[in-house]
Amino acid sequence: MTTETSGSGDIARSLELLWGTAERPSRGPKPGLALDTIVAAAIAVADSDGIAAVSMRRIASELGTGTMSLYRYVPGKAELLDLMLDRVSAPETGEPSSDGAVTDWRAAVESVARGYRDLYLKHPWLLRVNQARTVLGPSALRSLEAALTGLQGLQLRDAEKISVIISVQSLVTGIVRMDADANDAVEETGLGHDEFWTAQRPFLERAMKSGDYPMMATMDDDTFSEEFDHFEFGLALLLDGLDATVARRTEGPPSAA
Repeated sequence: MTTETSGSGDIARSLELLWGTAERPSRGPKPGLALDTIVAAAIAVADSDGIAAVSMRRIASELGTGTMSLYRYVPGKAELLDLMLDRVSAPETGEPSSDGAVTDWRAAVESVARGYRDLYLKHPWLLRVNQARTVLGPSALRSLEAALTGLQGLQLRDAEKISVIISVQSLVTGIVRMDADANDAVEETGLGHDEFWTAQRPFLERAMKSGDYPMMATMDDDTFSEEFDHFEFGLALLLDGLDATVARRTEGPPSAA
């Protein structure tokens, strides 16, 4: 469940701050902080205590300054969130070869996927932010440029390349969020995973013996084992599907008999 929304503040102001076009205040005392310091402090708070803990008052306290002094740099939490998102933007892929061709697009896409996963594990608060309308700063654009670089040379339309990136991010986000939600449930209820499923076992066993669920009743005992790596399996499926599409495009239509 998301609790914050990117792009919900003064978009023009966020863009000015992201791209460094905002004018410095000409009146009042000389600023004693730096915008980068404020953003870094906000990210540190979100990493340790969650995005809900980020407030102008909390950041001011962390920096040992008055809350009002922060407003000389950023209008409020909404704009600060835009800056935070750009700062922790997704990692880049590898560089193309000298002739512009992709040396290994599969490895590039895999790198993007693992980069997204590392990003969410390092900054789990990102899962609580609705980024459907992200304010695009330089870091976000560099990350997208790098991801597209890994796909250059493939016989895919531009919209299809964007769809590949969206599919990869959606796979990673879904799996990481599933694990995060499960862990949150333990903390919120105080009931461990084993205890939760053990409580349901008698009812599930009767349901399986009823004959109403023949497919589920014949599944392997380790079907729902936590040892199975859904990320690796899902990523392999996605890559294999893209591989088949690329191969089909490369081969072209079958020749007439």
